[in-house]
Amino acid sequence: MKLKICGMNDQKNTNSICELQPDFLGFIFWKDSIRFCEDIIENIPDDILKVGVFVNADYYEIVDKVIAHNLNFVQLHGNESPDFCNEIRKTNVKVIKSITISNDFNFNELNYNKDCIDYYIFDTKGELPGGNGITFNWEILNDYNEDIPFFLSGGISLDEWPDLEKFLQSKAAKNCFAIDINSQFEEEPGIKNKQKIKEFQEKLNQLR
Repeated sequence: MKLKICGMNDQKNTNSICELQPDFLGFIFWKDSIRFCEDIIENIPDDILKVGVFVNADYYEIVDKVIAHNLNFVQLHGNESPDFCNEIRKTNVKVIKSITISNDFNFNELNYNKDCIDYYIFDTKGELPGGNGITFNWEILNDYNEDIPFFLSGGISLDEWPDLEKFLQSKAAKNCFAIDINSQFEEEPGIKNKQKIKEFQEKLNQLR
């Protein structure tokens, strides 16, 4: 089980979090986000994969960011079509498509496949395209039968570790590739609490 820390937007804090060697760091390039990233991606170790997060961005805007920051992954949180995802994937990055989950979500309505995306990220349906800081009912993932692996997101915190551990040991998590954390580990928007992340990371590593 891998760990993604999203919403980094401060160079000093990012460098500090890099010392924990997470698998992924996420940088939000959606200007309406309170965690909007403005060119702070420097000195990231090569073994930490960089994820650029976009919401209905223009193709060329995404490609420019991929080139400028040597992004490894592009995470799409808008209404991007399968064809659009496929075009982004052709730029030699892996594509993560965000799907917001409600209690009555129907996984049969998913219309993406391995030809256009590499991963899903399942987040809680809310007012924003992501970063709502709320968990959804993970039991609904028992209905997910696709072979595309997914990131689990949505308000995950240390307080929920017992429930998360139970989920990760269940059949519903068979395609869970990584855990995505963000707002519940912050001191303020974009500034992560290193000690809390370290504690969470240690718990997660025990399950690897």
